Amino acid sequence: MDWLLDPFAVSFVQRALWAGMLVSILCALVGTWVVLRGMAFLSDAVSHGMLPGVAIAYLMSANLLIGAALSAVVMIGGVAWVSRNSTLTEDTGIGLLFVGMLALGVVIVSRARSFAVDLTSFLFGDVLSATTADLVFLAVAAVVALVVSVVAYRPFVALVFDERKAQTFGFRPRLAHIVLLALVVLAVVASFRIVGTLLVFGLLVAPSATAYLFGRSIVPSMVLATLFGWSATAIGLVVSWNANTAAGATIAGLAVLQFFVVAGVKSSREALWGRASISNGSFGPSLR
Repeated sequence: MDWLLDPFAVSFVQRALWAGMLVSILCALVGTWVVLRGMAFLSDAVSHGMLPGVAIAYLMSANLLIGAALSAVVMIGGVAWVSRNSTLTEDTGIGLLFVGMLALGVVIVSRARSFAVDLTSFLFGDVLSATTADLVFLAVAAVVALVVSVVAYRPFVALVFDERKAQTFGFRPRLAHIVLLALVVLAVVASFRIVGTLLVFGLLVAPSATAYLFGRSIVPSMVLATLFGWSATAIGLVVSWNANTAAGATIAGLAVLQFFVVAGVKSSREALWGRASISNGSFGPSLR
């Protein structure tokens, strides 16, 4: 059992575990709405579209988080502009801005030879370098996401299930959508420096999508998504320690793997139940 417990005897792995758990809570609160609303592609674009802001902030010796947040806002504003001022769908606008912002970020990084945040750390972060201050910041972000989710619960529910009825009932769906986008920006910006944009997106979508397979209501789905995020974090750190792999990428990969395992088991179970029901005469046309 030493291989299982030894990693967590080290202080920086303990902090990494706490960081992953806090990110899991934050991403479960936001990711559940993202999955229900069908905003996964936009969330991915936002997470990668932060690179130009991070690069420019570094070159100007400014706060990287502010640069990331401004870049994310520009990304979202650009998508909205394309959708309103052309006949193109929102997905097309997202794809264009995704590639454009990421390309701009790579160009800036390639021109700045002294750039300290390389693309690998931007994508995967360094969860093993989490500090106490980082944990406090993530905890505050998680509390903010919780408060917003509670206060805006009914408008969010109306938005994700029937936007027209939300307008009829006076829930102001456009404002609710903007608030939801702000939560996505909060989750990505608060977490990317520690766990990287790829891990943020992995924990934002994969655990919530896995919880969605169980068909629970929203709050239980958030709890399940948190648990899936925690398990991916803990198992990922153990695997990373023993297999000498990148911690962030390992955690993100396991979060996605959980989805396919659960989906595969559920699909096999449903197939077996269907065959059993047919053999027992529960389904199918009557022979009389």
